[in-house]
Amino acid sequence: MKNKTSRAPVAPHMLNPEMLGIRLRTARKQRGWTLAQVAERSNVSITTISRAERGQLALGYENVAALAQALQLDMGTLFSHDYEQPPAEQGPVITRSGEGVAYRGLSFTYEFLATAAKGKPINPVLGTIHARRINSPEDFSRHAGVEFVYVISGRIEVHFETGEVAALDKGDSLYFDSRIGHAYICVSKQLAKVIGVITAESDQILLARQGHDLPGH
Repeated sequence: MKNKTSRAPVAPHMLNPEMLGIRLRTARKQRGWTLAQVAERSNVSITTISRAERGQLALGYENVAALAQALQLDMGTLFSHDYEQPPAEQGPVITRSGEGVAYRGLSFTYEFLATAAKGKPINPVLGTIHARRINSPEDFSRHAGVEFVYVISGRIEVHFETGEVAALDKGDSLYFDSRIGHAYICVSKQLAKVIGVITAESDQILLARQGHDLPGH
């Protein structure tokens, strides 16, 4: 009987703040936009954008998502190994263990999965939560869409700006509206790991929020 060959663990590719900054700055310059124009489109301050472009600041998901939308960048493309040459046609996308693209944010280390899939309506991530407390109101993230999180290991709390707190153990999950300010903290001795699925706000929902008629309605 043949033994099944196991693959050696692979560390995810780490996208550091410097490389993310280069990608953001390149996209801005390709569009001929100033920092002020991107700030107006994204509601992210000029100072934050400038520091991020120079690799001096690790951005949280809220700001990354806002800048990607403002710069008309797909999140998968932004974090893809093949950033310069996204695939023209798309079949099933497999992300092997450790082959995602990792980025350490303010309270979370994200390993973005299926980054080669361009234009997908969801952003699947494997997350490690390293924040242990909430330090200020700025720790609460807000972004369009909805969010789902499933705890793989450890224990976490998800705090909402409404005052609600969701305590989650291994195997628990949570679904919520991402527009509500939220912050994750780890409350177990070991760092907690989660699977998260974050949706982008669809064009139809965005039009509805702006009071426009939907196509076909």
